[in-house]
Amino acid sequence: MSIGRFYAGIAALIWSPETKKYLLLRRSDQKDYARGAWECVTGRVDQGEGFEDALHREVHEELGVELQVEHILGTTHFYRGTPNPDNELVGVIYLCSIADPASIRISPEHSEYRWLTANQAIDLLSATDPSTLWARRVIERAETVRSMLPGKLVNYQRKTGFEFG
Repeated sequence: MSIGRFYAGIAALIWSPETKKYLLLRRSDQKDYARGAWECVTGRVDQGEGFEDALHREVHEELGVELQVEHILGTTHFYRGTPNPDNELVGVIYLCSIADPASIRISPEHSEYRWLTANQAIDLLSATDPSTLWARRVIERAETVRSMLPGKLVNYQRKTGFEFG
């Protein structure tokens, strides 16, 4: 494959510790890719922007709220559509929470949102459709990571963040 540019992106899986539910958003029918698919907050990292800055910006743009980063769930590498260098994306996926779920105001990028238990979300997300399979895997990972994280580590990461720059 020829060398080309690629994009950096973020995903924010929003978790409510109070209700033990995850936030999923339905992509608008106006989107150019995966119309109507359920997902978490996603977005690209702008030039000169760090991953965490992009995370905060995207959550604010898509939900109108501020977030608390809980943990990094993992990284991703995929092609958005046809596998060619201009569609290549690498990203970091975060587990986050928000202080006031009632203040969510979704942007036109999404048509609706739902708070779902892990099992409800996994049932909603197809295991065979690539546009939703990734979100299913993210929720499965979040369930495992949340059960293993010691409180001291979570508090440290909340305080210091993940960026070194």
